[in-house]
Amino acid sequence: MTEHPRSYLVLASQRSGSTLLVESLRATGFAGEPQEFFQYLPSTGLSPQPRQWFEEVEDESVLRLLAPLVPGTPDTETSEQWRSRILREGRTPNGVWGGKLMWNQTPLLLQRAAGLPDRSGDDLKSAIRDVLGDNVLLVHVSRPDVVHQAVSFWRAVQSQIWRAPASPKPPHNAEYHVLGIAHLHRILRDQEQSWQDWFDAEGLKPLEVDYSELASNSTEVVGRVLSALDLNPDLAPPPTIERQADVRSNTWVERYLIDAAREGLEL
Repeated sequence: MTEHPRSYLVLASQRSGSTLLVESLRATGFAGEPQEFFQYLPSTGLSPQPRQWFEEVEDESVLRLLAPLVPGTPDTETSEQWRSRILREGRTPNGVWGGKLMWNQTPLLLQRAAGLPDRSGDDLKSAIRDVLGDNVLLVHVSRPDVVHQAVSFWRAVQSQIWRAPASPKPPHNAEYHVLGIAHLHRILRDQEQSWQDWFDAEGLKPLEVDYSELASNSTEVVGRVLSALDLNPDLAPPPTIERQADVRSNTWVERYLIDAAREGLEL
């Protein structure tokens, strides 16, 4: 009889609905304390800043819309210290651990794992095993409408607001820019393709979560993940955060589709 996983890793790309999923799992009190443990750059101790998503972009009309870089503080943890900390911080008292990994963060995971003793291999699958153990539930969250996803991402990198605030705040004056959205559109498309290529190469079949289903019925989706962890699906809460999409997002999507087609950008 196969033992149920006691750890899970949500695999996604930015603005795919993964935050709604992990926050809902966290809210149960039994499904780990899932965080984006793998996002922090050792050189700054910070997650990628807005301009770091656009390092190869030279167009000042795009860059002027993004906050300047801040230096941060280099991370001095050893790989073993880092592993011990994230295993401790991501686990609930019942022993279940949760985390989230974006494709762009996989080099950081590989870099951390490279410093661990007794490595089982140098590839991504080995890195996950060496950090989290053998029996890890992989949950893949995807958003087929990548244009809406890119528009959401473009708004977020300008505002640096990544989830709906708990209390009303003045809206950030984010600006539409076809090239800013197009750049992130390419990144998101490439990330999703990279996940699919990796699943195929390794023969992996993660638990699949579609953004539309998650947005419309998060309680049922969270219940499926809980069941896969041998937890009570009735623990699944009502939606824990609100969607940030609004009329402006929809307007920008329509505008982008027209502008991208006119300029010959890949859709």
